[in-house]
Amino acid sequence: MAETEFKNRKLNIEKLLSFGFQKVNHRYIYHSTLAQSQLELTVTIEGEGTIHTSVIDISSGEEYVLHRVASAAGAFVGQVKYEYETVLKEISEKCFEPDVFKSEQAKAVIAYLRDTYGDELEYLWKKFPDNAVVRRSDNQKWYAAFLTVSRRKLGLPSDETAEILDLRIKPEELEGTIDHIRFFPGYHMNKKHWVTICLDGSVPLKEICRRVDESYTLAQK
Repeated sequence: MAETEFKNRKLNIEKLLSFGFQKVNHRYIYHSTLAQSQLELTVTIEGEGTIHTSVIDISSGEEYVLHRVASAAGAFVGQVKYEYETVLKEISEKCFEPDVFKSEQAKAVIAYLRDTYGDELEYLWKKFPDNAVVRRSDNQKWYAAFLTVSRRKLGLPSDETAEILDLRIKPEELEGTIDHIRFFPGYHMNKKHWVTICLDGSVPLKEICRRVDESYTLAQK
């Protein structure tokens, strides 16, 4: 369903209002027509971003539900499904922001990047929406990357998803740093120049921030 467009995204009220939502009590409501004004779509957002939708046949006043039925076929149903999903995708992109990394340590590192360097996470790949990079503003070089991966891909005995941070490191420091417990070879990066840290508290925040600073400096060249 199109509602999956809102996965790992957080609501921005200011953008919601600019888009055309109206605040009614504690809810935000938006109306749009579908299928050449034969149907009316109502999108209701409440709380921190819970989405509810309804599609009403304007002529009969009855709810239209075939756009939610996977097996439903036909030109009209296809048109409604396409327009319905297009509206929700636009709302997701224009009124919500990425909210992938939820651990306390990940949020602390992201805040450090913002406060120290004024840099924000960039989600560059539609095929990999849970991956983000951080670049220096002066030369656009990456100095940090945030990803979500299975711990097993790091060589750990668990299929639990881990939030990880890739940072640049001096090649001569790699051997003395990587222990496959707290520090790992750069995941999806050049393993001679990057190191990976799990953002699970195994490495103290103060040390991570120090390594962020070193990575930022290394990206200057």
